[in-house]
Amino acid sequence: MPLEPTALTAISPIDGRYCRATRPLGDYFSESALIRYRLQVEVEYFIALCRIPLPQLQGIDANCFEALRRLVKDFSLEDVQRVKAIEAVTNHDVKAVEYFLKERLEQMGLAPYKEFIHFGLTSQDINNTAMPAMMRDAWRQVVRPALAEVMDRLRSLAERWRQVPMLARTHGQPASPTCLGKELFVFVERLQKQLLQADMVPFCAKFGGATGNFNAHRVAYPQVDWVGFANTFLADTLGLVRSQVTTQIEHYDNTAAFCDALRRINTILIDLNRDLWAYISLDYFKQHIKKDEVGSSAMPHKVNPIDFENSEGNLGLANAVFAHLAAKLPISRLQRDLTDSTVSRNLGVPLAHSLIAYRSLLRGLDKLVLNEARLADDLDANWAVVAEGIQTILRREGYPEPYEALKTLTRTHATIDRSAIVAFIDSLNVSDAIKDELRAITPHNYTGCDVFF
Repeated sequence: MPLEPTALTAISPIDGRYCRATRPLGDYFSESALIRYRLQVEVEYFIALCRIPLPQLQGIDANCFEALRRLVKDFSLEDVQRVKAIEAVTNHDVKAVEYFLKERLEQMGLAPYKEFIHFGLTSQDINNTAMPAMMRDAWRQVVRPALAEVMDRLRSLAERWRQVPMLARTHGQPASPTCLGKELFVFVERLQKQLLQADMVPFCAKFGGATGNFNAHRVAYPQVDWVGFANTFLADTLGLVRSQVTTQIEHYDNTAAFCDALRRINTILIDLNRDLWAYISLDYFKQHIKKDEVGSSAMPHKVNPIDFENSEGNLGLANAVFAHLAAKLPISRLQRDLTDSTVSRNLGVPLAHSLIAYRSLLRGLDKLVLNEARLADDLDANWAVVAEGIQTILRREGYPEPYEALKTLTRTHATIDRSAIVAFIDSLNVSDAIKDELRAITPHNYTGCDVFF
């Protein structure tokens, strides 16, 4: 016997294991949310027709507009069930919303006007306005604030650790020292720039009838400027940008751009997760320990960087879906095929995985405990990294082949510690002032980070 749908029986972890993190997105991407957004478009379109006004709608009392809008505001589970019951008969989801709204107009005494619900429209005039509005609202009200929280937390940690020297690693090998804070600021800057690009992508919609030409509108009311009407309706009422020349469906080009923008943001965060994971493995960070938390079912000592791993995994899932949406949605055979319909229903999936990832990353950042002694030990064990600074000063002073001299010193299997560096400096045929300058260079102060701070 099938179980009732719950978090424990959900097929997807979005609605199961991670439902607490993703629950806010239910207001934007659930089936009931899609129906509500469709209803909003239908209601606002009917009101806009009344305000042209079309001759047959001149007798309608404008006081009913707020009552119509309350159908959207007070949209209930019972209303959803009624729409789905109608759909079970019509086998058409958008037509079911139209019939539901016509029923409500009859109950409000507006039956003479009900045929102006969905007047001249095709389903995609509703879907291609409802869905970008859903995506816009979910992004601005749920997902973007979570990303901004990650960026703020990262910026705060970067500020806190801005002067903490750290051994850099290029190709996995010791390299010229840096500062921990500066390395985190790298990610802050990258995220800021990509978020700016994401915010510049407009949320576009299609509104123009069966093949985008306002055929039905123009044959019924040729005197009306339907293009101007639609542009104003979408911009002023729905807050969307109308694509001007379309087929039956929206181009989805800007939807693809939005997906690609978020994919770049998520790629940066994957990079961040992997770096933080590596720093934990190097013991640069400890993690706050919860008394009853288990790191391994077999090894009691384990405190694993699970939050960063969870974040990385969900970001990868999000990006895979974003990539498919961006590649598929802009392609449609001739004036339309139906492949976008089932795909576009998944617009919330990558945003949900992104949201899970951002929340996991925040938990991971909050657990970090800087092990400054370990960073200092790593620097002390790698005095060879000051060779760059020493040979550069010697170049400045005209010393013969300084790079080669330092290469001979450092590229051996012998330990290069402070004493080896000092002995090398003492052997140089340069002034005492230059030797003092060279001796002042240590792995702890040779960071260069003051150019940023």
